[in-house]
This record gives sequence, structure tokens and C-alpha cells, in this order.
Amino acid sequence: MTGTAVVVPAEYAATHHQIFGDGPWLTDLPALAEQRLEAWDLRLDGDPRHGMVALVLPVLRSDGTPAVLKLQPVTTDTAGEPLGLRTWDGRGAVRMLEHDPDSGSMLLERLGTALSGVDDDDAAVGVIAGLLARLHAVAAPAGVRALGDIASAMVRDTPQACTQLEDGDAALLRRLADVVTDLLAEPGDRLLHWDLHYDNVLAGDREPWLAIDPQPLIGDPGFDLLPALDNRWEQLVATGDLPAALRRRLAILTDVLGLDRRRAVGWSLGRVLQNCLWDVEDGETRLNPVQTTIAEILLPLGP
Repeated sequence: MTGTAVVVPAEYAATHHQIFGDGPWLTDLPALAEQRLEAWDLRLDGDPRHGMVALVLPVLRSDGTPAVLKLQPVTTDTAGEPLGLRTWDGRGAVRMLEHDPDSGSMLLERLGTALSGVDDDDAAVGVIAGLLARLHAVAAPAGVRALGDIASAMVRDTPQACTQLEDGDAALLRRLADVVTDLLAEPGDRLLHWDLHYDNVLAGDREPWLAIDPQPLIGDPGFDLLPALDNRWEQLVATGDLPAALRRRLAILTDVLGLDRRRAVGWSLGRVLQNCLWDVEDGETRLNPVQTTIAEILLPLGP
């Protein structure tokens, strides 16, 4: 391995501290990076990039092939990513080239620009729908978290969350929990991505677009739709007819995936419930207006 020493960007360090607090992982990160570079015979090939959780280093393999080294803490949310990527094996998703189970580090094929740069909304939603169809077609492996368990916990948590909200918001939260309760008997058995929004789809060489950063879940495909509905929200607002624009995205997704639209709406409302519960857990006392708007538009269309 050759190349300069790994320097952790200050912005990433601040974000990591905000999410995870104090701990040795960030301090040990440069040494971990150097260890993986040496173990997999890599050399640095550009400036580091990062999201909220992972540090990503562009690298070259010993044969000159470009790749990225992804370093992130092993948490409940990140632990399933290697299993999901191994199961998909590049079919609609980024290909994992190496994995170190002790540290959670992964070597991934290098991809290009994000789908968020595609201005045509129908085209962008269609790309996500096509990828979801491929990802959902793969049988879920053992060891993946189950939507049934997560949704049941959401329903149980709703009454306590409602005590932190004003009456109108609390009533909406209870309606969403009622929708999820009616769906619990059939939580689904497909392998879901759980976070397929426009910045988690990147251009590739072997395929036009590939999914990254999964949080694999076994469940109903309808639970995978909301990130494509609520991301790029300003673009929906700019149409001048927000309800129609949102329904159009929903129609593209459900048509491509061949989903029962009422059931898909129900599980999408379940994802709204999850987002709202997370906000309340973080101390919010008012529901996010984007989420409440989506709920108000979708509730009449649901089961």
C-alpha cells in the first residue's frame, strides 16, 4: 500500500460526534483506514467523502481498478449492509469486493454521480422503481431485520409519543398507527433496501444506475416507497399541484413494481409513522410538516 496518511475531515468528525457522542471509534479511524489499505493492498486515489455515518475513501486496487473503502461504525442500522450487498451480488446494487467482519469495513466498486442530478422527475422516479423491482426480486437471507417486528414496536410506541404532541398531531399519529395495525398480519417477505432515495442511487459503468447504502429489511415492498416520495420535495412543490405530483410519483412506483396501490399506500403511511416517531424520540413536539402533508394526501387512498 502506498499513499499519503488518512486525514479525517473535520465536518465528518463533527457529524459523527453529534450522532454517536464520545467514543474511541473516531479516534481509531485513521489507524483502521491504514490497516484496511494495507490488508487489501490499496492506495488512496482522491479526497475522502462522507455522509452522516460513513467515511468513504477513493482507492485503487493493486491492479489499478478504482474502488472505494467504506468505513463506518457497526450499529443496528449498518450491521446488515454487507449481508444485503452480498445477497444482491451487484444485481441492482453496488458490488461489495471485500468485507472485514471485525470492523465492518467494506471495499466497494466505485460509482459516479447521483440520481439527484437528474432533473426529470418522472425519469428519476422510474429509475428508483426499476431498481426496487430488482432488489425486491431477491429472496431475503436469514439474519435480516423483519418489518413485522419493527412495525409492531411502532404501534406500541405510538401512545407514549402522542403524549408529547398537541391534539391535532397526536390524532394524526394514532390514525397512522391504526393503518399499520391493520397491516401487521401480513408484513411481507421481500428483501427491502429501506432508504432508496435519489442520493443513494449512483451512476455505474457496468449498469446505468446502482443502489448504495442499504439497510436491509425483510418486509412488504410498499414500505420501501417513501424515500422516493418525500425526497426532492421542493420539486413537487414547484409543480403548483403538490397532491397531483405526489400521486404521480406513487403511480409510477406502484405501476413499475406491480403493487396493490392501497396496500402500498398503507405501508408508506407506516413509514411516515416511523419518521414521526423518530422525530418525537429526538425531542420534537410538532410533527414534520412534510410528513403530515404526505399523510393527509395519502390517507384517503389507503386501505
